[in-house]
Amino acid sequence: MKFHIFTLFPNLFESPLAEGVVGRALKSGLIDIRINNIRDYSTDKHGTVDDYPFGGGPGMLLKPEPIFESIRSNIRNRIISADSPLILLSPQGRTFNQKVAKELSTKEEITLICGRYEGFDERIRSNLATDEISIGDFVLSGGEIPAITIIDSVSRLLPGVISSIESAENDSFFNGLLQYPQYTRPANFEGLEVPKLLLSGNHSEIEKWRRQESLKKTKDRRPDLLSGASLTEKEKEYLDAL
Repeated sequence: MKFHIFTLFPNLFESPLAEGVVGRALKSGLIDIRINNIRDYSTDKHGTVDDYPFGGGPGMLLKPEPIFESIRSNIRNRIISADSPLILLSPQGRTFNQKVAKELSTKEEITLICGRYEGFDERIRSNLATDEISIGDFVLSGGEIPAITIIDSVSRLLPGVISSIESAENDSFFNGLLQYPQYTRPANFEGLEVPKLLLSGNHSEIEKWRRQESLKKTKDRRPDLLSGASLTEKEKEYLDAL
């Protein structure tokens, strides 16, 4: 899968994308990440990419010319396909979650455009982008951290990127619930013992326990997730009884 990133700060991606799961996926050729500096597509000798908003107001806005040209140039040169999703990263977008990650993981490529300053000229949003994503209801300095977040989350879902698909399927949010509690050796740490059921070898009972614990934790910490989760009648009864 290909990820195309358009940013004013290419160096911010060097270390995060070189390490861990994403770094290994890059080295093995399972993903391809191409970073473009928006400033390279400026239309003047000063490399101007922002300007004051019409009508007044604080801060600066990203100008349309460099961003339009950066995308169009890559399409003309067949680096980006004409039907690639063009995603603005800004607080105004739909909220990124595991469902969106799964959706994006089915694409052959995605293009991520990182915002900066006070945001984008509206013509970029309405006449160029095909999607807009936010990673949460908070403000960051730019779209680079959201881009890294999306690349990491989506890459985990691609075949071969992590050692076992079961690892991804057991992650929080994959099935709409928070992950159940997990333990490792030692079985007794300073008097804190692992639940004995997990040491029993009874896998059907362990799976039942894990599902119930996942339901319990979700109801306690993120009850809003339960409305979108696929639950059996017995599981609904279990939740009602908690």
